[in-house]
Amino acid sequence: MLRYKADIRTLGFVGTYFALVILQWLWAPSDWLIAAPLFLATCAFSWFCAVITHNTVHCAVFESRGLNKAFQVVLTLTYGHPVSSYVSGHNLSHHMYVQEDRDVMRTTKVRYRWNLLNLLMFVPKVGGAITKGDFAFAKIMRKQRPRWFRQFAIEAAVLIVVTVTLFILDWKKALLYWYVPHLWAAWGIIAINFLQHDGCDETSKWNHSRNFTGRFFGWWTFNNGFHGIHHMHPNLHWSLARQRHEEELAPNIHPELDQPSIAAYAWKAFIWPGKRVRFDGAPLVLPPEVPDRSWIPAAKVEDLPANSLGAES
Repeated sequence: MLRYKADIRTLGFVGTYFALVILQWLWAPSDWLIAAPLFLATCAFSWFCAVITHNTVHCAVFESRGLNKAFQVVLTLTYGHPVSSYVSGHNLSHHMYVQEDRDVMRTTKVRYRWNLLNLLMFVPKVGGAITKGDFAFAKIMRKQRPRWFRQFAIEAAVLIVVTVTLFILDWKKALLYWYVPHLWAAWGIIAINFLQHDGCDETSKWNHSRNFTGRFFGWWTFNNGFHGIHHMHPNLHWSLARQRHEEELAPNIHPELDQPSIAAYAWKAFIWPGKRVRFDGAPLVLPPEVPDRSWIPAAKVEDLPANSLGAES
């Protein structure tokens, strides 16, 4: 049923997330030495599932369209947002218009002198534009691609019903074990875009993205660190990203855009010395601040790139 055997790990991570939520809901440990690690693990696995959501809307997990549609409903419950909505701001805005005024997630929207504040405020700054674009795109899709809209509506309805039910059963547990991990997942999957693109050269064939090549990070995040090759081949399965990066991108990219450790890079970029610079170390000169330009496709949905709409591609 799986298109790639490597997605056994994908299913394992999704199962682990639900196991953590159910365990804490039934047990509700009061000992902080137990409760804190379980809570942090739930937040981490919710974020891992957000990464899986990203992978899924680019490259389907199952051979069967029906299974892929069902899996998107399941993923919606791990990540806290309809999976289909990921298509609009990510696939059709960010991927098609990297760092341009049609990219609702461009890093130049934050312009604070303290670079850590740029990271912390990036999600609040771009979140409204992402949500606005999601609604506008769904409105268009309701007419142009009813099957996509129906899938989106099912995901949203299931999420709302489950969330409301959990809050009715026990609002404290729902807040701690369900809602807060989803907030962390949403913040993390958007915020990492700042690390992957800020200070890069979007006009370059090679130097448009920053990569985090460590094997530990790569194993847990399904090779999410190989962001450059992902932009070059969006539908490439995550399990093939490292090899493709080493063959095609690594020989051509600026060496500073291949970072072996995301933690070391984050320390350097946001703590010490904490300066916002270009990928080559030169001071970053931001372009003039401009408003968002609509990325909503003027052409019909049928004209969009293949495999750009998730399970309904």
